[in-house]
Order: sequence, then C-alpha cells, then structure tokens
Amino acid sequence: MFRINKLRLPLSNLSSFSSQSQKSRPSYCTTMNYTKAASSQAFNNRKLLFRQLFEKDSSTYTYLLADVAHPDKPALLIDPVDKTVDRDLSLVRELGLKLVYAINTHVHADHVTGTGLIKTKVPSVKSIIAKAGKSKADLHVEAGDQIHFGDLFLEVRATPGHTPGCVTYVTGDGPDQPQPRMAFTGDALLIRGCGRTDFQGGSAHQLYQSVHSQIFSLPKETFIYPAHDYRGFTVSTVGEEMQYNPRLTKDEETFKSIMENLNLPYPKMIDIAVPLNMVCGLQDLSVTPVDASSN
Repeated sequence: MFRINKLRLPLSNLSSFSSQSQKSRPSYCTTMNYTKAASSQAFNNRKLLFRQLFEKDSSTYTYLLADVAHPDKPALLIDPVDKTVDRDLSLVRELGLKLVYAINTHVHADHVTGTGLIKTKVPSVKSIIAKAGKSKADLHVEAGDQIHFGDLFLEVRATPGHTPGCVTYVTGDGPDQPQPRMAFTGDALLIRGCGRTDFQGGSAHQLYQSVHSQIFSLPKETFIYPAHDYRGFTVSTVGEEMQYNPRLTKDEETFKSIMENLNLPYPKMIDIAVPLNMVCGLQDLSVTPVDASSN
C-alpha cells in the first residue's frame, strides 16, 4: 500500500548541461491550503491535503502532505524539526491522518531533524533520506525513485551542490496528481536565493547545474516550497525564480563568484546538528555533540 518505487525516470545528465545565460512569524505554524495557493481553474486534484509549517529559530519550513481521498489518509512530513515534533504530530492526529513517512531533503546543518524523535513516538513511521547523504534512515532514495502515499506520489530529483546529498521532491506528473506540480527544494533553491556552498562538501558549480537541469526544467507554474525563508516569503514558482532569482539568473561564472564572496558566518548549529542528523536525529545514540559556542 505504501511503497517507494525504484523507477528510474529520464532525468537530464548534469555533466552535459551548458549554462544559459523572519523570524517574526508565529512559531505555531504557517498554514497554506493548496487550493488557495493555486488558481481554481489550475488546481484539479482534491485528494491532496497540504500544510506549510514554520519553526522560527532556524526559519525552517516543514511540509505535511496527505492523500485524504484514500481510506487510510496516509501522510508524510518533509523536513521535520525536533523542536516542533509535538506540534506536528498533534496536527496529524487532529486531521485524522496516518503518518507513514518522515522525509529529509538533505543532512541539515542549522537544526536537528525531527525524524528520529517522530519514530520514538510513532514507531511505524519510516524515515527517508537520499542515499548520497550517507546518513542513517529506514529507506534511502536516489534520483528517479517515487515515494507513494496512497494514490499520490513524490518524484525524487537529485539536486546536489548545497550538500552532495541534496534532493528535491516533486509531486507526481499525471492527470490524477496535483496540478500545478509542487517542488520541495530543500536548500538547493530558496525564494530569490539558494543554499550556501562553502561547507559540507558544497559546490557552486554543482548547485548551478542541479537547479537549472532538475528544477528549472519543470513547468514554469510549478510551485517552489523551500526548506527555509528568512524574509517572510512562503511560496514561489519555477517561472518566478527563473526570472527574478538574483543569483541563479546569472551565468555560471558570475554565480560562482557570488557564492565565493558571500562571507557568511560559521553556522552556529553545525557542530551539533550534523552529527545528530547523520544518525536520523536520534539523540540517545553514541553521539557526543560539540558545543558550537566553544569554537
């Protein structure tokens, strides 16, 4: 009933691509009904329940998706945060959903994932992350895989560059799937920005290639839902980012120069978050976090 299809979809070859060209939000949640985000004439699928949730300390978005037309109302969470697990599970219960997957777009450096804590509270939930991230999870996915929940599914697209294991999850392509499509881009593509590339094996070249070949190749009306926002934005589209993103509208050499000169501070949570996230965020395992304030 709930499965991951190991189906290799015909994705673009990254190596052959050539370049073309606040925390002031409420801590409980930001909810967005998908039917309101899309125009009434464009939205043709009433199966999907969608909620956009916010964690203020790391400015992280968590996304709840469910097939409410299915008898079991199977659901999944994308990029849960440990601090808001109780909130998220309470919402799942209130909506009468059955949580089956807790998914990460990559190994986060700015917060501890909630997947491990979720599994202690709901043992039937399976954690998912990209195989390339080399972290622990119940299920590891690769480009072209499909994550099914009820009659809906997410397609996995490899979008490395922020980290080698970054993936983007895109709602399925088909008349029985949500339209317009939705892309959960993690830190690969932010609204009018992108994730940094100066740590965790990042690569500006790889990120540029990833975004242009795997995200900008989607229909322009596809909604963009990132893992973070620091300026109050909640959603964008592929078309908007192709036109207005101040970094990724540039040619690749200019983009690389921008990324090399961001001069961003050392991530304050990285020494705590990364070791824990490599083991699914389970804090009772033999991991000794380093106090970031001591560095």
